[in-house]
Amino acid sequence: MPKLILGLVGQAGCGKGTAADYLRERYGAGYVRFSGILGDILERLSVEKTRDNFIKLSESLRESFGDDVFSLAVERAAMSAKEDIVVVDGIRRLQDIVALEPLPQFKLVAIDVSAEQRFERIKKRGEKASESTMTWERFQAEEHATTEVTIPGVMARAWKTIKNEGTKEEFEEAVRDMMQELGFDPIA
Repeated sequence: MPKLILGLVGQAGCGKGTAADYLRERYGAGYVRFSGILGDILERLSVEKTRDNFIKLSESLRESFGDDVFSLAVERAAMSAKEDIVVVDGIRRLQDIVALEPLPQFKLVAIDVSAEQRFERIKKRGEKASESTMTWERFQAEEHATTEVTIPGVMARAWKTIKNEGTKEEFEEAVRDMMQELGFDPIA
């Protein structure tokens, strides 16, 4: 059973993946991603992994099986991880933390960055189909999707908020400081 479950919440392009990668590399953290469940389903269905398809699938599953369906699946995956630290990436709604929040080892961490910087990061990473060609207008429209509008409310419940407005090194230092505060030292 993990000693620490870190839930990462923030808007698209804020640095959740960067924080997760750093925690995996430097602290040996396990990793569970909300959108990983959706991505697996889309792949099995041979449906393109676009942001719109992720949203449609998420909404359909939540409507059919309840708003907390992903919380329960992610909590089970996190609790069965063999690592002492588990990162849960991609929390977006209050229902996503229903099963996690009562756990004594759970800490919700918000990552905050300006919309302009997030837009540039999303275009560079090209994680989902069409991100590298995304326009500012499209980015702004996606900020109003049902999967995105709930994020600030979840961020408000965070145990800690980390600003990610500077360099990657500055951001990693802030994550390292947080881990030190929690009593964990890097393994690498």
